Amino acid sequence: MHKRFFSTRRRVLAVLGSLAVLAAGRPAWARQTPSASEGPFYPTPPMRFADADNDLVRIKGVVESAGGEVIVLKGRVLDEAGNPVPDARVEIWQCDANGRYLHLGHDGGVARDAAFQGFGHVVTGADGEYAFRTIKPVPYPGRTPHIHVKVFHGGRELTSQFYIAGHELNARDGLFRRMTPQEQAAVSMVFTQGEDGAQAIVDIRV
Repeated sequence: MHKRFFSTRRRVLAVLGSLAVLAAGRPAWARQTPSASEGPFYPTPPMRFADADNDLVRIKGVVESAGGEVIVLKGRVLDEAGNPVPDARVEIWQCDANGRYLHLGHDGGVARDAAFQGFGHVVTGADGEYAFRTIKPVPYPGRTPHIHVKVFHGGRELTSQFYIAGHELNARDGLFRRMTPQEQAAVSMVFTQGEDGAQAIVDIRV
């Protein structure tokens, strides 16, 4: 009986050990995108421009284009199995090139860039893809450069923040530092040269 007990126990431990190895070796893409606070400057609908599309650099009816370095931020919304998620609403918001948000509560010493939309949204298609034309985020007092992201789908929502990979201020940012290296990589924007200029591709796992 003792032999059968220890034999069974060894098999159970072996199975548990295998599961632990699989869990430890689970790739970062299999996890949900790290969540983050939406912060104090999420623009409510009354604060937004009527033109709240996915091009934050140009506002309908405004001649000027926004200041700052124009970029394309794109990727896919995926479920935990890696399947594309259609009909997901993706929102982004960020400060302008002067460090000001499109928010009534954000006071500052410099004027807000009136040509920057500040907030935009897009709905994913069958391929789960999203894309925004915006500016490369800039720092403001107390924060490293970042873009806020919110995804709505199936009655659920995910709020996160995207950062510039390798930026010198990341190491001093409290929110960025709380994440593991794998989580930091999942929300870091690596810029390359695309057809429309600088671009970053970040997939969102919901």
